[in-house]
Amino acid sequence: MMEEKRGIHPITRWLEKASPFAFATYAIFAAFMAYFAMYAFRKPFSVALFPGQVALPFLPPIDYKIFLIIAQVVGYTLSKFTGIKVISEMEAKHRAWALVGMIAAAEAALLLFAITPKPYNALFLFANGIPLGMIWGLVFAFLEGRRLSELLGAGLSASYILASGVVKSVGDAVIKYLHFSEYWMPFITGLFFLPLFLLCVWMLSLMPPPSVEDEALRTKRAPMQRQDRWVFFSRFAPGLIALIVLYIFLTTYRDFRDNFAKELWTALGYKGVPLIFTQTEIYVAFGVMIALALIMWVKTNRRAMVVVHGIMLFGSVMIGVSTMAFQAQMISPVVWMTLVGLGLYLGYVPFGCMLFDRLLAAIRFVGTSGFMIYVADSFGYLGSVVLMLYKNFGQPTLPWLKFFVQYSYVTSVLCSVCFVFSLVYFYRIALDVHGADELDDIPAASEGKA
Repeated sequence: MMEEKRGIHPITRWLEKASPFAFATYAIFAAFMAYFAMYAFRKPFSVALFPGQVALPFLPPIDYKIFLIIAQVVGYTLSKFTGIKVISEMEAKHRAWALVGMIAAAEAALLLFAITPKPYNALFLFANGIPLGMIWGLVFAFLEGRRLSELLGAGLSASYILASGVVKSVGDAVIKYLHFSEYWMPFITGLFFLPLFLLCVWMLSLMPPPSVEDEALRTKRAPMQRQDRWVFFSRFAPGLIALIVLYIFLTTYRDFRDNFAKELWTALGYKGVPLIFTQTEIYVAFGVMIALALIMWVKTNRRAMVVVHGIMLFGSVMIGVSTMAFQAQMISPVVWMTLVGLGLYLGYVPFGCMLFDRLLAAIRFVGTSGFMIYVADSFGYLGSVVLMLYKNFGQPTLPWLKFFVQYSYVTSVLCSVCFVFSLVYFYRIALDVHGADELDDIPAASEGKA
């Protein structure tokens, strides 16, 4: 899939010589649409209400929709923990086929979900989550370590901000206009997006690896074996732990806002308005993409690391401030949901596309950002399961909206504190590596691990 028998594919050869604009356009389209299409295999089911409860041994009854979400998230979380090893060690030649195989497995699980009686069908949402958790790392691996990584990463990240709302709208339309049940809807929605996914994976497979100049500017990216991963984590543990902790709160906040969007919008007075799922996310995606794409103009990696932290900190503060304004009736529900979404994703998105990319370059560690992305993701989604269990068993009578407002304040405060700690910690490390007056964009392709 990577090459023709007689040599390099013409598209690959063209990309090697293409202008930065042409290369970025090609790469962003392929990565954006591939990950956008992936969401059609993961999120449409959450737009359904799935009423009722499930009785579990030795436990009080649990809301059926929460039960289904937990089943998928547990599979997704398991996938993230597995991905720590799989993504960091996978060679480039295997990525495209791995992507195709994982989506095929996810769609097969949705078919089994449709034909299996309740509540046993939850087992197949668990199976659906297992392959999907590794898609991000495989797609981003085609983009990382390049001069244009911020721009490419911003383009890729906009996909899941928009996709979640769009696939919910499509899923709702499948039920409302095509008259499929809420159990068949996820499988049918996935079928609609499968051709697009296959096309974009093929396009990604034709991208050339980072050039020598890319490696000089961003530090060479290489697979990280078990020992490499342990050396990296143990050396920078305080800063990495702070980032993991705040990412847990960002992930749980994002998942709650995403999975229970229908319940939140209903409580805000927007019941029966399908396009509301997409409306706010368009503005959020546009704002996040502009903010993060600007980082590509920051040439020195140490300075870029500071800027990324600053943008993320601004986002976490925005969550708390906009929630206060909403409660004071200074802004409308739509403006509030847009602002908390923007603040959330300004803090969340850099984890998956540029924070560790610039951080590795700033501290001169030869490895792959996919490792830390998956460490953070693993604990983040584990936290999401814990939050939903707490809501169901600890706060069963608290309205969805009131719970979300309270958790907005918790997320804003804790994340802001952790962002400040991480910034101070890694900035000092970067100073130790380069010296106070030394630019950190000196070619480093020949350097070993820090």
